[in-house]
Amino acid sequence: MPTECLFREDSYLKSCEARVVAVTEQGGIVLDRTIFYATSGGQPGDTGSLTFADGTRIPVETAIYTDAAKTEIAHVLAVGTSVPKIGDSVTAEIDWDKRYARMRMHTALHVLSAVLPYAVTGGSVGDSESRLDFDIPEAGLDKDAITAKVAEMVATNAAVSSRWITDAELEANPGLVKTMSVKPPTGTGRVRLIEIAGLDLQPCGGTHVRATGEIGAVRVTQIEKKGKQNRRVRLALA
Repeated sequence: MPTECLFREDSYLKSCEARVVAVTEQGGIVLDRTIFYATSGGQPGDTGSLTFADGTRIPVETAIYTDAAKTEIAHVLAVGTSVPKIGDSVTAEIDWDKRYARMRMHTALHVLSAVLPYAVTGGSVGDSESRLDFDIPEAGLDKDAITAKVAEMVATNAAVSSRWITDAELEANPGLVKTMSVKPPTGTGRVRLIEIAGLDLQPCGGTHVRATGEIGAVRVTQIEKKGKQNRRVRLALA
């Protein structure tokens, strides 16, 4: 059963009411709706808790997709936790500070990809440090220069918004996809785009802040050579 992914429309939701609709063989809890982001696109799944009507609170260690099309999310409970029953009503709550840090970092990576307009070969979103790998034939990247350009874009406080296009529209505009190794999921009929006004537009299922000003101060901490044409750029919240 497809999970209603509330985080895709509003990444600022901290909690929601939901109902248990399935329990996976591994003990993962599937809800009819959730604010938990599931591990994908280099961004870890949210942590948090599920609270039941009687006040029982169960920690959630992460959230994962159960299918390749990324339509159903399972909430992974701490080891040894009692598993709720199908039909139970719960309040799902995420660890907001961790989520918000990742929202800032994920948006900062989009800004970085605008500063360095090269194909992206990999990436990872962390709570305080993240990275993008670029297909760049020549070295000579300067940490301070890139940091300054990122800061300049962040300071514009450009609006960050999302919208949906059809699979066919994406196929007709392949240039929207910056990632070489990870392609946006298709097959459900639509793909989510994230736009940073005047700066960046690309498919992405991650969580982001509403304006670049919320990113705050960030800096490039390291640039590594990972192959003949591969450069890893690490970015951290200052």
